[in-house]
Amino acid sequence: MAGIKSLAKDTAVYGLSSIVGRFLNWCLVPLYTSLFLPEEYGVVTFVYTVVALALIVLTYGMETGFFRFANHERWSDPMEVYSTALISLAATSLIFIVGVCCFAEPISGAMECEGHVSYVVIMAVCVAIDAFLALPYSYLRYRKRPIRFATIRLVNIALNIGLNLFFLLLCPVLMKHFPKAVGWFYNPDFGIGYIFLSNLIASAVNFVMMIPELRGFAWRFNRQLWGEMLRYSAPLLVLGVAGIMNQTVDKLLYPTLAPDKAEAMTGLGIYGANYKIAIVMVMFIQAFRFAYEPFIFSQAREKGENKNQAYADAMKYFVVFGLLIFMGVMFYLDILKYFIAADYFSGLKVVPIIMLAELFFGIFFNLSLWYKLSDQTVWGMWFSLFGLAITVVLNVVLVPRYGYIGCAVAAFCSYGAMMLVSYFIGQKKYPIKYQVGRIALYCLLAAVLYAAGMYALPDIEWLRYLVRAVLIIVFVAVVAKCEHLPLKSTVNKLLHRR
Repeated sequence: MAGIKSLAKDTAVYGLSSIVGRFLNWCLVPLYTSLFLPEEYGVVTFVYTVVALALIVLTYGMETGFFRFANHERWSDPMEVYSTALISLAATSLIFIVGVCCFAEPISGAMECEGHVSYVVIMAVCVAIDAFLALPYSYLRYRKRPIRFATIRLVNIALNIGLNLFFLLLCPVLMKHFPKAVGWFYNPDFGIGYIFLSNLIASAVNFVMMIPELRGFAWRFNRQLWGEMLRYSAPLLVLGVAGIMNQTVDKLLYPTLAPDKAEAMTGLGIYGANYKIAIVMVMFIQAFRFAYEPFIFSQAREKGENKNQAYADAMKYFVVFGLLIFMGVMFYLDILKYFIAADYFSGLKVVPIIMLAELFFGIFFNLSLWYKLSDQTVWGMWFSLFGLAITVVLNVVLVPRYGYIGCAVAAFCSYGAMMLVSYFIGQKKYPIKYQVGRIALYCLLAAVLYAAGMYALPDIEWLRYLVRAVLIIVFVAVVAKCEHLPLKSTVNKLLHRR
């Protein structure tokens, strides 16, 4: 149980940067949706979709590879592993920047922002910096320094948000009343480009803050080690690409498959904005992931069955918290929807589908430990390709008929299939006694409470919200009772704390 407590603690700290940061970025959505038309926000959605894919390619599984080889019995010096991976990422990031700059004009056309070459160059440099810094972030996780990790991320996010507010809100006002003060650097026609520029400046500052993690050791490149890391990480690259394609291919294909081509970017903007409401689930999964990878590789050193029990407990509590997040967002969606402009409300129906899809993906990530620990990462590649195939086929079939609803349904089916296949094969290859019955019971309880909270309550708004809060408390109480958690004593301590 000590391992689970440590995992929970690290998840909470990593979650601070992830959840707070994502929440603050989430708060920019109403700004974007009020300043830009849906078709303009559709371009932002498309560009960041491509960026997410490029980031996976440019890190090519080196984060997980670093954790594996830094804990590997064959390599006694983790700093040599770190240095080798850093040099590799630095080289590929520089090559990427040069390549994009050479072909920036045709790339801008392909990314739905023709005539704005600067957008492409800005985001290329930003992606290259972020890809390189992925390893120093992993190093902080390896050294169990979640506070520094969270601090750097929060500074990065705060700066990004501050620059967005400066360029999109303050500068237009200053341009109107004091044009000479900002006219030398601010161009109103640059529009959504300031979103990308803010990101670049924040990433550059992030790089400067990471300099201590790039010093104090000998920079060495071990070709044999590098080759082994690439062989280990190559399937993870395919897994990562297929995984991010599962998350983004709907947005990449939508402009082509949309039933109304003239309104394609408008539909994409609406879908992208509503996807942001479901980001709470994504935040939780990301926070858990930051803590979970170091956890599973460190637990692998333990002897006996305790480590497998820790893996099973981690899965159970992950699902419990995921169900809590789902109910919380859906019960109060009528309030949360005001984070986007009213023009985007037509897409709210995708939120529950996307949230469940992301929960399935989180469970799939939990299940991934068996092929990572047994060095059978090729299975992760096959699972992700399987899911990608389902995503592409269902998008092609559903989107022309149902629009962006088809995108959400495709994600739900894809992640659900990946989760099931990974579980059944994993039980044969690396058996772990997950508490499937207990997890199924909690899922059934959440489904009943969700149905009651959504369809069996009066129209009185305040009463409806109150009853929904009680239903969430009922769920927590039942879980606490079943798991013998000291919920009552914890609440009493909080109530009587002076």
